[in-house]
Amino acid sequence: MSSETPLSATDKRLRLRQVIARNKLSVMPGGFSPVYARMAELAGFECFFLAGSQMSAFLLGVPDNGILGLRDVADHARHMARVTPMPILVDADTGFGNAVNVHYTVQELLNAGVAGLQIEDQEAPKKSGTGAGRRCISIEENVGKLKAAVAARNELDPQFVICARTDSLGSEGGSFEDAVERCIAYARVGGADIVWLNSIRTLDQVEQACARISVPMLASWGGIRPTPSLDEFERRGLRILLHPTIAASAGMQAAWQMLNDMQARGSQAIDDWAAGVAKHPAGAADLKKIFNADRIREIEELCLPESSRRDYQNSSGGHTPLDKK
Repeated sequence: MSSETPLSATDKRLRLRQVIARNKLSVMPGGFSPVYARMAELAGFECFFLAGSQMSAFLLGVPDNGILGLRDVADHARHMARVTPMPILVDADTGFGNAVNVHYTVQELLNAGVAGLQIEDQEAPKKSGTGAGRRCISIEENVGKLKAAVAARNELDPQFVICARTDSLGSEGGSFEDAVERCIAYARVGGADIVWLNSIRTLDQVEQACARISVPMLASWGGIRPTPSLDEFERRGLRILLHPTIAASAGMQAAWQMLNDMQARGSQAIDDWAAGVAKHPAGAADLKKIFNADRIREIEELCLPESSRRDYQNSSGGHTPLDKK
């Protein structure tokens, strides 16, 4: 129900392909909620990542350990794709099985209306992509999974984007060289449109990988802080800098701080928080705009008989700390 003219799923996929193909860096934030996707859209971002770790955490309350299922992901991806014209890249974990399962996974997520998905090369049950204990399957097995993904995609919509992710860097027996070799194979033999070298740690690694891999590269930063500037990443050839959990992580930390402050100081904590929101350069989140609430009234006026329409002029509700005064 975005206020922007609706785009078809194929249009969104073409948008994502344009972002990937151009000779400049794009930043892709991520989280788990359709609300966060709408916020990212309104803040000016061009694409968004639906993170499996955050779906596991916020929808199921469990660690990122392969517990999330395909149905959970497909249903949630559909909700997210419905509310924004932005292309959504979905975390499909390991594809939920072998090459046969991957073929079905691609069909399901493609039909959910998202722009693309990523499949990682971890052994099942998978671990968090930033945690210890990761193991990777063989290059040959994962190439087969990617071939299945490409075949399923081509049957339904060739514009759907297949991202191949390697978690070799930091895994058991993994290395940067192995990670690059995997990305090369996933692109050349597996047919991936873009590769994701997860948790890359230095700008030199970014430059080496981008120079050797035949398709555009996406990366999430796993090195020390401060994080390099966008210009530093772009000059080394990176196409997408992914912050896969940033919206959800920021929201969770804000809630944690607010709840602890409210427990300690009661209502004063809420009033202080509301005052801080009002002073922030971005202002308060406009919930009506995020949810496109005015569209409900438009539908009512267009479709309901006059006797059934709500009286918005002579009724009101309470306010929340985010309401504009």
